[in-house]
Amino acid sequence: MLKRHLGIFLRGAGMGAADAVPGVSGGTIAFVTGIYEELIHSIKQFGPSAFVAWRRGGLPLLATHLNLTFVLPLLAGIAISLVSVAHLVVWLMEDFPQLLDGFFFGLVAASALVVSRHPADWRWWHLLPLAAGLLLAHGLPSLMPLVTQLGNPDLVLVVGGAIAISALLLPGVSGSFLLLTMGLYGTVMQGIRGFDLGLIGLFGAGCLIGLFGFSRLLSWLLRHYHTATLQLLVGFIIGSLPVLWPWRELVRYQLGPEGQMIPLDYRYLTPADFAELTGDPARLPAVVALMLAGAALVLLIGRANRPATSRNRDGADKEEGSNA
Repeated sequence: MLKRHLGIFLRGAGMGAADAVPGVSGGTIAFVTGIYEELIHSIKQFGPSAFVAWRRGGLPLLATHLNLTFVLPLLAGIAISLVSVAHLVVWLMEDFPQLLDGFFFGLVAASALVVSRHPADWRWWHLLPLAAGLLLAHGLPSLMPLVTQLGNPDLVLVVGGAIAISALLLPGVSGSFLLLTMGLYGTVMQGIRGFDLGLIGLFGAGCLIGLFGFSRLLSWLLRHYHTATLQLLVGFIIGSLPVLWPWRELVRYQLGPEGQMIPLDYRYLTPADFAELTGDPARLPAVVALMLAGAALVLLIGRANRPATSRNRDGADKEEGSNA
């Protein structure tokens, strides 16, 4: 049991670290480490049914209903990682952006391969959800600056939290990158590092709203349209890759309400063009090595967790059937 708890904690730490990096999704880490569908199902259990379980069997049945042996170590890993990694991520983004992007580019690209392996009943029409995922991943960031037009800063934080946490549940869609395009990334990261309880409370309330609502939608889609939903997730993952291309130049942006720069569009360059235009070193050997390292890590984890993922999905389907 202790080994399982430690494994879940480390997976949570990986999710937290990924979500601290703009362009990377904690949902991707959850998927390739074999806990994605258990995560979605566990989150869905937080709701009115939890009160019924508590009335029927007290705290023991409630803990079982909420799958707390899974949820608590996962949340602990995410929380500790977010707080501890925030400083490291800011430093890497400022001093070594190409190396950081290179590692996560390889990781996310390999994640698309891992996710696409799962469907056994693929049909030609599954290209439609795949295309939908690509379009949504491409279009979502351009819509995010509209959130800042809500006016009320508290409401912006709540809505931003709901959107960011929903993105956490989607492999390939980065909640932190959406926060960046909403102009909230710096504000939220500074609030976490400085333990600003007011900001954390508002942002956390939005996260709870998005988490409970979106998890139910995803659970329903996975239960009724499993293969199509997986293809949608593959589209999200592939669509997120340009955001992580190490050699890119910002060509369009807008200023947020506090004067921060919100990226809207990039030009993607070759390493040689990047070095010539920006004057910064392309660091090609190091970036390629980190790309390969990120891809190898995901493929190894995906191979090790493929049987566990199948068991989790079967177990979730059986429990859904018994609840029905």
